Amino acid sequence: MRARSAYMRGNGPRSGRLRHGLMPCGRAAQPEGRTPNGMNFQGQHRSAAEKAEPVQHDPAAVPRKSRRSRYAWIGTAASIVLFAVSLGVLWKLVQSVSWAEVHAAIKAATFEQLGLAFLFVGISYLFLTGYDALALRQLRIKVPYRITALASFTSYAVSFTLGFPLLTAGTIRYWIYARQGLSTAKIAALTVIAGFTFWLGMGVVLGLSLIIEAGQLAGLAFTSIRINQSVGLAALALVLGYLAWVSAKKRSITVKHWRLELPGASVSIGQMIVGIGDVCAAAAVLYVLLPQETTLAFTTFLAIYVLAAMLGIASNAPGGIGVFEATILLALSSLPRNEVLTSLLLFRGCYYVVPFVTALAMLGLYEIVKRAGGARDPGPPEGTAGPSGRAWHDESGPR
Repeated sequence: MRARSAYMRGNGPRSGRLRHGLMPCGRAAQPEGRTPNGMNFQGQHRSAAEKAEPVQHDPAAVPRKSRRSRYAWIGTAASIVLFAVSLGVLWKLVQSVSWAEVHAAIKAATFEQLGLAFLFVGISYLFLTGYDALALRQLRIKVPYRITALASFTSYAVSFTLGFPLLTAGTIRYWIYARQGLSTAKIAALTVIAGFTFWLGMGVVLGLSLIIEAGQLAGLAFTSIRINQSVGLAALALVLGYLAWVSAKKRSITVKHWRLELPGASVSIGQMIVGIGDVCAAAAVLYVLLPQETTLAFTTFLAIYVLAAMLGIASNAPGGIGVFEATILLALSSLPRNEVLTSLLLFRGCYYVVPFVTALAMLGLYEIVKRAGGARDPGPPEGTAGPSGRAWHDESGPR
């Protein structure tokens, strides 16, 4: 799993993935004849005169803000409890594991298994580059694909392993994209849009797998077929409802004084497809590393993987470590525990450690090349024409 997150896939194997970026709601200076109507971050604050205007305070708003602050600790506490409980469960599960057997199982991993695993690792990270590519398309910003791929791969590979995606992935994206003329606000917007891609994919995969394999999962997770089907239908309904909502007209989300316009139907459908491909490829990495006597269908395993990834994200642990493993071990309790644990260790190595080391090497090489060249990559400066010939400040995104 990737508590991706996110990551992508928060912190989970994918956890990297959904984070914030914003756009000022206050009136900002616009080019003549233009209005803010697209998915872009203006990044401009109100003038001093506007700031000086008297503000009518709503007395009722103070208690609401106070209540939000009062209960803000609940989410953090829940994450800590989930992480602690998962570590306890994991510790109990591995007590019966013979580490000599684990070592032997690792040595027994076949070349075919490892080859397929790394193939799916490559496919998953290739889909991850689509996260950034779709976000840049929505923002109407033209960046060479080689730069997009570098920023996407390295930011996810590092954040999946170290956690703290806002800091790790955000820093790497800024380091690379700022040289292409992107402002901090636009990079933040890109990060948020990429997060939507991940959750759209997760929602579809979870919904379909719960519906298709409701009976098989009922035996594994001690739930009923009806509950599995209901949760699956609810997940699909949320995704389809979101697509219908953004298709009807331009939508935006607002946080404090910043507003972000959401992608329309065409980009959202593209996000869903890319997200599905990413999640399925990441799950396939672990699936091909499972014991060879495994008879579990891939569609059944997908639901287990997604659930483990989501719990890993909720725990806020780097890579969902501990939480992800405990969930997989519990769900696959019918298989030899030491062999499943071996598969999880190999998965961590293939999906996290190898890409992490590769990303560090690529970032080092990128910096050396940049310093040697003494100039940034060619790209239009901020405010110049994007791929459609419109200025980057033109906020009309593709629908």
